[in-house]
Amino acid sequence: MNINLTLVIQGLAFFATAWLVMKFGWPYIIRAIEERQKKIADGLAAAEEGKKALASASEKQDQVIREARGEAAGIRDRAEKEYASILDKAKADAIAEGNRQKAIAIAEIETAAHRAREELAHKVAELAVKGAERLIRKEIDAKAHKQLLDDLISEIAR
Repeated sequence: MNINLTLVIQGLAFFATAWLVMKFGWPYIIRAIEERQKKIADGLAAAEEGKKALASASEKQDQVIREARGEAAGIRDRAEKEYASILDKAKADAIAEGNRQKAIAIAEIETAAHRAREELAHKVAELAVKGAERLIRKEIDAKAHKQLLDDLISEIAR
């Protein structure tokens, strides 16, 4: 075989194969490449949107955190004011109750002291009458006896 003929046949076969590939295979390859490029472009666009969404979500998160901290500070301030109010009310109630108990105790003491003075005055009057009766050893009429006793009680009560 001749080498020139072989080269020509091989060249023709190459060009025929190249023509067939370009005619029937190349559009599929180009379409696949374009689809892949489109998918990559869509993926990059989605990644860019994802970055923007992440930045937006981060800003919203920071805003929500700031609002929550402000609200927490407000709640804490209200709780502290409520605590102080309750504490002041409890102190005032305790002082008022203490004063009330003190007034009751003073009134009871005064009442007991008054009763003791009256009882003491009656006993002293009785003793004075008995002593005077023993000394005098004479009968006094009932009116005079009552009058002396009442005078003696009034003098002792002063």
